[in-house]
Amino acid sequence: MVHLATLLLAVTSLASTVGCRQEAATVKSPTPVRTAMVRAIIAGTSNTYSANIQPYQQVDLSFKSNGYLATIKQVRDADGHIRNIDQGDYVTRGTVLATVQQDEYRDKLAQAKASLARSQAENQRAQLSFARVAHLYAAEAATKPDYDDSNAQVESTAAAVANAQAQVSEAQIALGYCELRAPFDSWVLKRNVDVGTLVGPATNGFTLADTRTVKAAFGIPDTAMGQVRLGSPQTVTTDALPGSFSGHITSISAAADPKSRVYTVEVRIDNPGNKLKAGMIASITLAGRQPNERVMVVPLTAVIRSQNSKSKDGFAVYVTDGTGDTPTVHSQDVTLGDTYGNDIAVLSGLNLNDRVVTSGTNMIRPGEQVRVIP
Repeated sequence: MVHLATLLLAVTSLASTVGCRQEAATVKSPTPVRTAMVRAIIAGTSNTYSANIQPYQQVDLSFKSNGYLATIKQVRDADGHIRNIDQGDYVTRGTVLATVQQDEYRDKLAQAKASLARSQAENQRAQLSFARVAHLYAAEAATKPDYDDSNAQVESTAAAVANAQAQVSEAQIALGYCELRAPFDSWVLKRNVDVGTLVGPATNGFTLADTRTVKAAFGIPDTAMGQVRLGSPQTVTTDALPGSFSGHITSISAAADPKSRVYTVEVRIDNPGNKLKAGMIASITLAGRQPNERVMVVPLTAVIRSQNSKSKDGFAVYVTDGTGDTPTVHSQDVTLGDTYGNDIAVLSGLNLNDRVVTSGTNMIRPGEQVRVIP
């Protein structure tokens, strides 16, 4: 009996230990999020938005002919060495960037031309034969069936000639596709192939961008849509370059991004000196209203739809409880005001220095623990 009790106690202890381990294993680790403090600003007369400089025209060049890459365009480096063209090089329209081995395609073209020559010879012979039969038929020295057969032979060989000509044209086009050419004056953003690479229609060889004209793309909330219109002039500035650049709005998205809830606006800028580079951060200022007073603001990315059924059309934010790196969060309904660049005014619901979640809001729920990352 003593041994049985001891055994039952051990089994119970083991089950309890396993259960604790399983329970510990199912505990959800804190979701990583970024946060920002509620702050006060002086509302000015304009809103400044952060924009991203992008090429106005960019293309991924793929091959249409299959085969091994035979050559890549050679350029001279700054130190005089010869190398393959690569990222950062400038190419003009029509430049041959790379070629696929052409022996097989040249052989197919030669075969097509030989077939065309044979078809043309047969057609010429059929035409001579038809001329003789037609002369005899006119003199009643040949029958009508002989005349019809000879005429049919001319038409058949003529069709063979047309088919052979199409094959020659197809073979010439395939041979031409062995050369990958730049479709416009552009900068090489990326090269994905080397000599000896097996390429095909799905192979992206180069990425090219024309930056003689660029676009500054930025997002605005719906409350700022009245401040933009197609064709309106805009001034663009960057921290990387002195002075400013002039452009005009060429595109306003018809729908807001489902995650960021902002509308994308594009400003086209002439860039003949290639001063503006793809990926640069720029600033664009839009005229706004002027409540010259202090207002509380939070980043636009912190705003979510309210989970309160009584205010299903309202907005909320996730507020952290506590000051540590792994606080819990709760949903707080807020009343929003005007936008100021990438921030939006909060008229009620928050206090200064409250900490709100700005990224990862779609992965958390009220009452959950989060891990604040820089």
